[in-house]
Amino acid sequence: MNEAQALTAAQDALTAWGVSAAPRLIKNRENIVLEAVGPDGQRAALRLHRPGYQSDDAIRSELWWSEALVAAGMTVPQPIRTLAEDVLATGGARVASLVTWLEGEPLGEGGVPLAMDAPRQDALHEALGAELARLHVASDAMTRPDAFERVTLDLEALLGDNPAWGRFWENPSLTAEESALLQTTRDTLRDVIAAHAKAGGDFGLIHADALRENVLVQGDQVRLIDFDDGVFGFRMYELGVAMSQNYDQPNQDALGAALLRGYASVRTLPDNAAALLEAFTLMRGLASCGWTIGRYADEDAAVRDYAERALEMARRWLG
Repeated sequence: MNEAQALTAAQDALTAWGVSAAPRLIKNRENIVLEAVGPDGQRAALRLHRPGYQSDDAIRSELWWSEALVAAGMTVPQPIRTLAEDVLATGGARVASLVTWLEGEPLGEGGVPLAMDAPRQDALHEALGAELARLHVASDAMTRPDAFERVTLDLEALLGDNPAWGRFWENPSLTAEESALLQTTRDTLRDVIAAHAKAGGDFGLIHADALRENVLVQGDQVRLIDFDDGVFGFRMYELGVAMSQNYDQPNQDALGAALLRGYASVRTLPDNAAALLEAFTLMRGLASCGWTIGRYADEDAAVRDYAERALEMARRWLG
């Protein structure tokens, strides 16, 4: 959808909530996100969901999860029901949901150095680790409805022959030598994650997209938004995702230590957590290299950018 089409579809969807005020476009990507006014005049976020990505049941499950997290004491966006008491509506060819607005500024932006000083970076990463641990504790304590549906991102979905995010070693920008390097990395990484799984590695509901843009800073606290990519997955992968945009930061080791310290203040970590954090951070880099396939034209600069990031992370990890 172009901007005009997105605004038209959003306006159409908002009628399900009895809202006529025009929304403001924030992000026109896979999910289209707009700032809107809710039925009670409150600030809200309207999402037009990407067709074919999540089923209606999966979106409803995400929204149920959000409400359950709020009931458990967390602060996350929660659904606003339509006039028909539903959590979903339609806007053009897309399913729409309206969720409460959270105040705060994003932790940062991918590819841009963090703006705050080093102690502040450490403090916020420690807070993020604790918040992710609270998410996992609350999620494990829930009794999910029978219809609950989210994807499982297990070892095969990460590193099997057909990974959920694409065969990253077949990124079209890779040379034969580079592809071979990523396949070697895949084999080695698979052994590491398989050993973690065999040892009873913590596995359950995770946000799976705690990138800087999805972490809102409120004073000394952080809040998670955008649960659209939530899956059943490794808890250490959750932390790897959070670190994946720090791979080129000069203080990445300190940030990783802060993230683990915060998590451990709430929930137990494995003894080899530091090594696993490096492995799962690399895992996210590889997955992102595959994610570009089919989403961008082969010659798009983003395809090569993600490939170069994966290659740099792989070379460093392999030593």
